[in-house]
Amino acid sequence: MYTRITVALVACVVLAGCAAPLTDGSPFDGGFGQSDGEDRLGWENGYAADDSLNVDQSDGLNETEREAFVARTMARVELVRQLEFEEPVPVEVISREEYRQQRGGATDPAYEAWNNQVWESLLLVGEDRNVSDVMDSVYGGSVLGYYSPSEDRIVIVSDSETPVIDRTTLAHELVHALQDQHFGLESGAATQDGQLARNGIVEGDARYTETLYEQRCGTEWDCVPRPNSGGGGGGDSGAPGVFLTIYTPYADGPQFVHELHQEGGWEAVDAVYEEKPQSTEQIIHPAKYPDERPVNVSVEDRSSEEWSRFDTRPVADTVGEASLYAMFWQNGHISRESLRNSPDEYSPYNYSHPATEGWAGDAVVPYESDDGEYGYVFESEWDSERDARQFADAYRATLTNRLGAQRVGDGVYRVPDDSSFGDAFRVRQEGTTVSVVNAPTTGQLDSVHASE
Repeated sequence: MYTRITVALVACVVLAGCAAPLTDGSPFDGGFGQSDGEDRLGWENGYAADDSLNVDQSDGLNETEREAFVARTMARVELVRQLEFEEPVPVEVISREEYRQQRGGATDPAYEAWNNQVWESLLLVGEDRNVSDVMDSVYGGSVLGYYSPSEDRIVIVSDSETPVIDRTTLAHELVHALQDQHFGLESGAATQDGQLARNGIVEGDARYTETLYEQRCGTEWDCVPRPNSGGGGGGDSGAPGVFLTIYTPYADGPQFVHELHQEGGWEAVDAVYEEKPQSTEQIIHPAKYPDERPVNVSVEDRSSEEWSRFDTRPVADTVGEASLYAMFWQNGHISRESLRNSPDEYSPYNYSHPATEGWAGDAVVPYESDDGEYGYVFESEWDSERDARQFADAYRATLTNRLGAQRVGDGVYRVPDDSSFGDAFRVRQEGTTVSVVNAPTTGQLDSVHASE
């Protein structure tokens, strides 16, 4: 199944705190560790980490300058990260239009309808839009560069014929190449929350390393000046909560890695690749890694004959704490000030809030009817009844205060049809469990998921 969040595996995107773009490059074929006949940390292609470079990026980099810049950056990255590059890393350039075309492959209509329901359950993307279009908007204008594990290369997205290279983003993407060479970067995660959690170590490691790299510039190292502009353009998705969701690994991942590094050095960070985080809860709250694993939530199928689940594997998605935080943030239940009030040195945003921090597990199961209508069952588990009540109250408040829903029955709400979320909702809490059932009309709620 195609990735739930359709996110480039290790792409750097434009948002506050993200590195400026890499903007040039071509295949790099230099020898390694030629200083004394053997490979060692801090030496790549004849360049040492503390070497000076005479590089002028005012008109872009010629081939000689580019190879020197990439080689010295590799030497510095491996010195900071304490891992040796095992092979060369090609750096290539494609235009933004080429990047859009590469992303714009055919989409399975059934999967697209399934995925739309997942994001609709988060009250982030309404029925008037396809999630794939939102993602294309976000990534089509925002991706600056990425490392492709399937091709073992760094790709720079730029429309300039002579683009420049930003030292920080180059370092970031080279960390991804280093990760791939030592640990592998296959996903293995089947759910939205699992993918974001897995990327928490991958992106957190890269962002943390680039930060340590940058701290040496101007003090220990003479560094090539950075470009003046972020340049990626920032995708205008019209759904900022979607962007906030997929930014979680970049924002909270570095603090997660920092705490590991403080406790056990780079060996502790390396060990996480063998036992990757299982949930964004663990990335947001590093103390919960590795012991507090997500609860497996299973939703009983209580639909009528006219309604059925999608033929997907798995049939349900898990959205997780970070996505639920983004839901409440986009809909105004969490303030802009709360998001930026981070207590952590290496995390620019605070993804923790009482309405979501007691998350234990969830499952979203989309449904379709014989008449081509859609609905879903969204069931979540919480650490305590109080946590469940806080979430349920926040969800109901979002329906009424943000989406204009009217309460029309016991736990039943109706959002007006002129809203992109114009449906019926049944929201109920029983102990530590909160269930949300969605259908086009109140009369169809029991058809999607009958009350016990």
